[in-house]
Amino acid sequence: MHVAIIHDMHTSPASPVVRKSGHPVIIQGGMGIGVSNWVLARTVSRLGQLGVVSGTAVDTLLVRRLQDGDAGGHMRRAIEQFPIASIAELVLSRYFLANGRGDAPYRLLPMYKQSVSIARQRISMLASFVEVWLAKEGHDGPVGINLLTRVQMPNLALLYGAMLAGVDVVIMGAGIPREIPGVLDALAEHHPAKLKLDVDGLSPSETEWLTFDPRQHWSEIPADLRRPQFLAVVSAHSLAVSLARKSSGRVDGFIVERPTAGGHNAPPRGDVRVNERGEPIYGERDEVDLEKMRELGLPFWLAGGTGSPKGLDAALAAGATGIQVGTLFAYSEESGVTPELKRRVLDGVRANAVRVVTDPRASPTGYPFKVVEVDGAAFQDETRRRVCDLGYLRTGYRLPSGKLGYRCPAEPVADYLAKGGDLADTAGRRCLCNGLTANVGKPQQRESEGEERPLLTSGDDLMSLGEFLGQRTRYGAEDVLHYLLGTPAARPA
Repeated sequence: MHVAIIHDMHTSPASPVVRKSGHPVIIQGGMGIGVSNWVLARTVSRLGQLGVVSGTAVDTLLVRRLQDGDAGGHMRRAIEQFPIASIAELVLSRYFLANGRGDAPYRLLPMYKQSVSIARQRISMLASFVEVWLAKEGHDGPVGINLLTRVQMPNLALLYGAMLAGVDVVIMGAGIPREIPGVLDALAEHHPAKLKLDVDGLSPSETEWLTFDPRQHWSEIPADLRRPQFLAVVSAHSLAVSLARKSSGRVDGFIVERPTAGGHNAPPRGDVRVNERGEPIYGERDEVDLEKMRELGLPFWLAGGTGSPKGLDAALAAGATGIQVGTLFAYSEESGVTPELKRRVLDGVRANAVRVVTDPRASPTGYPFKVVEVDGAAFQDETRRRVCDLGYLRTGYRLPSGKLGYRCPAEPVADYLAKGGDLADTAGRRCLCNGLTANVGKPQQRESEGEERPLLTSGDDLMSLGEFLGQRTRYGAEDVLHYLLGTPAARPA
């Protein structure tokens, strides 16, 4: 095995490796909406591991940062580097407010659908470009972007924008991203790309497509882009085997995500059983056969319950290249979670007043979703008045006219039923789009209810965060890396 040590990590002779076979040992998770922001990813990448920005709803985050006055000028600095100047000028003129918006509601972007305007595509391109460009600024470490396969409609434009910024790695899960490798191949050469669109009510002979043509955005096509590596997030070795053999292009590796990971989890295999709290119970069938993963001959990282030195050691011993870590980074100083929420959660960890619930109903996707509960914290619950104005989790359905409509089980119940939805699908659903946006300090202002409330998610590692935290009330991403890699500087205070 070839091992490369990165000396500027200040590793001691007794420390584990920080790169294995040329790959990072630690991948920082691409968490939620804006939690894995450019600040966090840049810090991790500068320290020799793989920093990852979240691409989910990054277009909404961009325009909200601009409407809040762009503190520090970071958005505008990156926007100036966007290679299509007319797009940058249009977005700034439409959304930038030098003095901020005050108490006014945020101006919204049009919700995505199968076919959107060129202008809407360009905002998505610009947003992912900005996040990746800032994460890569000032160093030569690799930077990745995480997107959800399930959030289909913006992904082609987001991928292209990230590639314009030189993104090094694309990570995708929450679905089966079989078509993405071929999409990356096409976009690298500025060729049209397409994805099958999931639509309720289609006959087996029907197919609807999402399409994106880079040539529509250029007066003169530039040189080919560098095709980023592609890592698929899987929860079963059978899916990894299928993706390795049957994807539309090259798969470069896998992140093996266990049910203890934060955010969305794959549902249990076989008959679903629940515990006394209504959480799905996972069993032996949900364990990934790591021997079969090794047989694929591709690098893989373990995620979920691995965020400790012991977890890293166990992953390496099992033949993994390393681990993906989310929860520890989510509450670091650099993450996008608001300081107040970080304080509440870390105080709750120390007081044993926090828990993580795997809620089978919260997410409109139908996947189990981990929800953080902290005593005394005002998080989003079912009393929230239903509003669907971001729409990232809407799905298409066939109208009697033959056209497509869009619906979400978390939208107002009457609206969902009027669109042919099933009442049972609406029970217990939360608005992830607005709740996760509130987590990072960009909540929409409602006329009668005030600000949208947050909806935090974390992995089960949150319950054992106290071991790492010690007496500290705050910590940085560098502390996390030192802790995981075993350097003396990271011993708990």
